[in-house]
Amino acid sequence: MLEFRYDTQLLIDGENLDEDAINDYIRENFKGDSLLAVGDEELIKIHYHTNEPWKVLEYCATLGEIYDIVVEDMDRQSRGLKG
Repeated sequence: MLEFRYDTQLLIDGENLDEDAINDYIRENFKGDSLLAVGDEELIKIHYHTNEPWKVLEYCATLGEIYDIVVEDMDRQSRGLKG
């Protein structure tokens, strides 16, 4: 059993984005691991393993337009199932 089930990935398109502030906010407010928040002031790529991907998506949507959203169930994948 995985501690954090969902591999959550997305892009944020916005203005004055701060990858360090985004990284800190996610770490402080959402349980998970394997966080990657990289980019520049206009585009940030997020990758995070969590049990509550909808909370991460909701937060990111407050920062700008979110797209290329992928939420994969790593528990299903580990059992050889899709998705």
